[in-house]
This record gives sequence, structure tokens and C-alpha cells, in this order.
Amino acid sequence: MDMSEKKTVKLAIWMVVLSCLAGVPMRAQTGAGSAHTPYSIFGVGDVLHQGTAYHKAMGGTGVASRNRKVINYMNPAALTARDSLAFMVDFSMNHTDRIYRQQDLRSGANLTNLNDLVMSFPIYHHSAMMLGIAPYSGLGYQFSSYETDPNLIGKVGDVSKTSAGSGGLYQVFGGAGVTLWKRLSLGAEYIFYFGKMQKTTVVSYSVSGYNGVSSGYEMVLRGHTGKLGLQYEQPIGRLTLGLGATYTLGTNLKGSVRDYKISTGSLVSDTLRNEINDFSKNKASLAGELAVGVSLRSGERWRAELDYTRSDWTRTGMDKVAGFANTSGAVFTTTASQSFRGGFEIIPNANDVRYYLRRLSYKAGLYYGSEYFLLDGNKINSAGLTFGITLPISNQNTKMNNGLSISVDLGQRGSLKSNLVRERYIGLTVGLNAFDIWFMKNQYH
Repeated sequence: MDMSEKKTVKLAIWMVVLSCLAGVPMRAQTGAGSAHTPYSIFGVGDVLHQGTAYHKAMGGTGVASRNRKVINYMNPAALTARDSLAFMVDFSMNHTDRIYRQQDLRSGANLTNLNDLVMSFPIYHHSAMMLGIAPYSGLGYQFSSYETDPNLIGKVGDVSKTSAGSGGLYQVFGGAGVTLWKRLSLGAEYIFYFGKMQKTTVVSYSVSGYNGVSSGYEMVLRGHTGKLGLQYEQPIGRLTLGLGATYTLGTNLKGSVRDYKISTGSLVSDTLRNEINDFSKNKASLAGELAVGVSLRSGERWRAELDYTRSDWTRTGMDKVAGFANTSGAVFTTTASQSFRGGFEIIPNANDVRYYLRRLSYKAGLYYGSEYFLLDGNKINSAGLTFGITLPISNQNTKMNNGLSISVDLGQRGSLKSNLVRERYIGLTVGLNAFDIWFMKNQYH
């Protein structure tokens, strides 16, 4: 790497660091957790879209994507799009700033969290494996309200109510893929979910003669499932058409939920309710998911992709089982979620040895989707624009081909109609893809 390339990479890294630090002074109004949004109150929280920083910059597409330089864990069939001797690792972090509005109320929050840690390596000939961990859903919120009835305030004093939530689900996964007849690739993946979620509500009285009440749910969750994937590529002249599909099986959650209510204050504390139940009777599950995609690329010069995803949550029991279906002033019912995503990438000249900027990968995308629940019968839609770059940070004439990917997501969820919360956000995902060649013998002349 020459001096100009080193300066470019250092500048990009410092820009990322400063961008993350810029969000720190912003006062967060939500509780600690792997998400910061009032929409995480419901179900298993905010279900996150998967993908590396590279794929997030392209609108979150990846079902049909095959790129030998980056790991694509969105489809296990894509694992075989690689150098047969390459060992690859992807690590990325995400920072998000959010601004909320509901009628005349405004608030904000920020969060930095792990996006993924994945490694991939060859098995035998046209097959490969991967192991990784990534967040599946996040729970994080905190809000307060105060009693306004003057008659009640005159009797018991000021009354405040604070609700908070934290935690979420992570997924550990391992998968393998194989390519048959050079064009058809198949893959399978095992996924294990685990995590804890806490939802609390505290009612406090300013008059010492009245006890406050603390209630909530503590959930310890686990589950496992599988994902199947396929990809097919067909040359069309100088272009290559790609088709992809994945299906993730639904799974019943296991674990327990503690439902408690405690009277606290200056008077004698008392446990009003403390029930611990497993999910053997009241079942709750994660929904299955179907995703299909199409891609069109011209070698390593440019590629365009489109994805569609659908997941039906109507029979998961999330709106009936205690802990998931807690009330918050709105009627929560499960429904089918779906999303449409599109992305584009261009590399001016991947082999340019004079101008570093021509070797960069420039990406942009957009998406539109709806959540897996309704509030008072209203759909919760989201839409956004993405863009980003991937900077090669090693000389292409060496055995290594690493890349630093930076993705920006500008989006909105919800609206100001029907007393909903409008959430606007900017997300920054930074990922490092390490690529090395194994088992290659050095030759001396």
C-alpha cells in the first residue's frame, strides 16, 4: 500500500470514529439494551435485518448476491462464492441515532452495538462453512408519565409511572454450502437463539404514606431452527443473472418468564405476585421467513440486486403470552411482515494500480417494509435510503485482500397519524472483512 492509500484509509477510519463520538453527548431516553426504540416494547422487540456492512450499504440486499471478496451469511448457499483456499472473517459494529415524535412530544436516543462476527473457510473442493454470531432482536426503551387528575393528586400527592425495558435475543449460527454443476449452489444453516429480556413498570407516590408498586416480566429465552438456501447463476452475454432464495423455519421458544408485582416504599414491602412459568403450556414462537432475490452483474465492475422478504407472525402467540403481549396503552396484534429492498454497486476499476479511488466500491440502496405487529389496527411501516463504500486496505498483488466497509442508513418508521410515534434515524455500520489465502506454498526461483 503506497502513502496515498494509507492516508485515504486513515482519513476514513478517523471519520468513522468522529461520527460515532458525535452521537455520545446526545441524551438517551431509552433503557439499556440492544435496541433504542419505543417499538421494541412489543413481542421479542425490534427484529433486526441481517447482513454485513457491505450488504447494508446496498439496501440490505444479499439473497442472490455472490461475491468472492466478502462473506454473505444472509444465504448459506453464497458461502461457495469464494477463492477455494481463502479464509475469511467479517466483524462489524453499528451506531444509530434516533429522534422520536408523538404529537407535541419529542425525544432522542443513540446506541452502539455489535452487528456481526462471522468466519468462513473452505471444506473440500466446491464447498465451504461458516460460523458466526449476530443480534436477532433488541429491546430498549424508557418513558415516564404523570397523573393529571387534580382530585387524585389532592388525595395521594404526585403520582408518576415509569416503564423501561432492556435485553434482546442473539443468534449463534453455523452453515455450509456446496456448488453443483458450476451454477447451482445449495446451503443449509443451523441457528441457536438465546437471550434475556426485562420489562418493568414502577408507580411512585410523593406522599410517604402510600407504597409504590413495581411490576414487570423477566424472560430467559432460547430456541433453535434451520435455514435452507439456494442460488443459481446464468451467463447472459457479458452479464451474469443470479437468482436466490432462502427459507428459515419457525421455532417454538423455550425458557421461562417471571411475572412479578411488588409493593415498595416507606411502609412494609410486600410481594403481591411472583409467578415463574415455562412455555410448555403458553407457547410462543418465532415466525418462519421466506426470502427471494435476483441480481445482475457485469464481472466485478457493477451489480444490481432486488430482494423480497415475508414472515407471517399471526400464529406465533406473541400477542397472547404474558411477557410478550404486555399492555402499553395500545392494542398489540401480530401480523405478517414484509420488505422490499434494492441495491446497486459500482467499482470504476478494480485493478487500477495508479488511482486508489478507482478501486473503491461505491454502493447505494433503498428499502420499504412493514413490522410484524399492528398497533390499534395500524400498520407500522418503515422506509429508508442507504449508501456506502468499501475501501481495499491491502495491495491486490499480495495474498491478502482486506476491505473496510462503511454503510449509512437514513430512514423513518411509523408516522404522526393515529397517535403513533414517528421515528427518524441515521445508522452507521462499519465492518472489516479480512481475507487470506491458506495452504499456498511459496515458490522460489
